[in-house]
Amino acid sequence: MANKDFTVAIVGGGMCGLVCAYALAKAGISVQVFEAAPEFGEVGAGVGLGPNAVRALDRLGVLSAVLARSEHSSPVLRPFLFVSGYDAQEVIYDYSVGDDDRGLPIHRAAFLDAIIGISDMKIAHLNKRCIAVQHTHVSATASDFGSTLFFSDGTSHRAHLVIGADGIKSTIRKYVVDPLAGDAEHNTNRNNKTNLAFSGSSAYRGLLPNSTVVAAGVKIDLTVQPVCFCGIDRHIITFPIQAGRIINVVAFSTITRDDSATGALDELPHPWVQPVAKQELIETFETRGWGADSDAIKLLNCMENPSRWSIHAVEPPLLSYVDAERGIALIGDAVSAWNAATSRTGVGQGFEDVVVLTELLTHPETNLSNLEHILNAYDSARRPRGNMVLEASARMGRITTRYGKSGYSNEEMRTKLAGIWSPVWHHDLNEDINKAMESLREKCVFKQAESS
Repeated sequence: MANKDFTVAIVGGGMCGLVCAYALAKAGISVQVFEAAPEFGEVGAGVGLGPNAVRALDRLGVLSAVLARSEHSSPVLRPFLFVSGYDAQEVIYDYSVGDDDRGLPIHRAAFLDAIIGISDMKIAHLNKRCIAVQHTHVSATASDFGSTLFFSDGTSHRAHLVIGADGIKSTIRKYVVDPLAGDAEHNTNRNNKTNLAFSGSSAYRGLLPNSTVVAAGVKIDLTVQPVCFCGIDRHIITFPIQAGRIINVVAFSTITRDDSATGALDELPHPWVQPVAKQELIETFETRGWGADSDAIKLLNCMENPSRWSIHAVEPPLLSYVDAERGIALIGDAVSAWNAATSRTGVGQGFEDVVVLTELLTHPETNLSNLEHILNAYDSARRPRGNMVLEASARMGRITTRYGKSGYSNEEMRTKLAGIWSPVWHHDLNEDINKAMESLREKCVFKQAESS
């Protein structure tokens, strides 16, 4: 039975959306999930969850279920190896990790299966592509307060709070970028502005049996840890999945932009994902000096049917994660998508968003009348952190694509890479929670904490 006087609709049934729904439903909040696809599934193969993501999942009560679906009985240490894309096996930097820096590699489908397995899926609805949101402007005490979601199949759904977990292509984001976009009489966002921009990078993706990689003469063992092959305007990330039997390969080609360059690149037309000939992939790297005898090119030659993905980002960063007045909040890639394959932040930021938002929503003093304040507190706590991680991700991308004779030396790379993930991995979520709680107490939304 619901123990709150408000209802929640989550748009997007990916990793963050389903975890958020689980946490809210477990707390007794009335929540429904709407997923555009005909079945629950994630684009891509494996995902590397960093230490901060693991801690967030533990706090949300789902880590044991996720571990049960992974290839590991507990989180593992997986240092990241940086090597030259030009030479056979020259090691640039072996990123050191501490005993607490335990992450988790897992296939995205396995993760979703884990959450589905512990959830009441009666709250989930497939084939529900949200195309619009319309707001009702009445007082928070009125029975018809809230927003109506409209779907491509002609149906609709009403809720007091809408959570956009619909990823980089978020439909919900435009209603936060321009709060009047959902007003029939005052729609100022007729161009569907969503702060979506081309990142300047394209990614060639493929899944390779490790036996094929070894037979091709690749000398570096790619089954032990993630590896980054570095070069000028090019880099390749590999992740072992399925206990090292399969190597997930993502090869990035980046448009050269000077550090002083400003402004976002325009969003590219669809489709963002296209099959390409292997020759295009090889030439993309060989023309930048990656030798035919290097491990990197040998690896790319194993990719018989590569696909090219145009990587997009939320840029410029959002000025708010919420439209508090109208009951809309964003989480995950809907607010902080970037080149996560390099930064190793990815979905972890989304899980942190879920922790903060769900703990605020499930607080005993939260109700419909103060929901606007709750969302503002979530925004003030999470947006600075999210924007910091966005910049850290961009900085990592700039470092790994500037290695070579006209770029950084090995020693410069080591200096720049040392400790770069520490602010991401070692963030204390209690700081976000406490910041949000304190702001709510200062505004007398929540009672002052009793002194001990």
